Amino acid sequence: MKQTFAAVLAAGLLFLATVPARAHHAFAAEFDADKPVKLKGTVVKMEWINPHAWIHINVTGDDGKVTEWMIEAAAPNSLLRRGWTKNSLPAGTAILVEGFQAKDASNRANGSVITFTDGRKLFIGSPANDPGAAPGTTEKQ
Repeated sequence: MKQTFAAVLAAGLLFLATVPARAHHAFAAEFDADKPVKLKGTVVKMEWINPHAWIHINVTGDDGKVTEWMIEAAAPNSLLRRGWTKNSLPAGTAILVEGFQAKDASNRANGSVITFTDGRKLFIGSPANDPGAAPGTTEKQ
């Protein structure tokens, strides 16, 4: 009886341990490499959450209507290794984001590069998921 309970408990714990891994997705599962976007807007907030950080920006259309977009970035650990901090992108910062729109045409995109008004560029993508990244690197060619 004790062995059966232990086996069921171990199987349950093993299942729970694999749930986060199954929740992670490949670029092609959610984003369309044939739908590049360039979004000029201002940062609303940045969420440092796993498995990907998210940047929320307000984009003003030609009609003056403001639309909030969610931009998927690399994992927080990857951003930290590139020199990012939680203060790198404060609310109100004007940026241009290049990336790829979600397949469902929602206001979500997988980000590749952020360009600041002074011309500085930061790579925010995951190299393995970014169609524009050089193979095996974190830099654009």
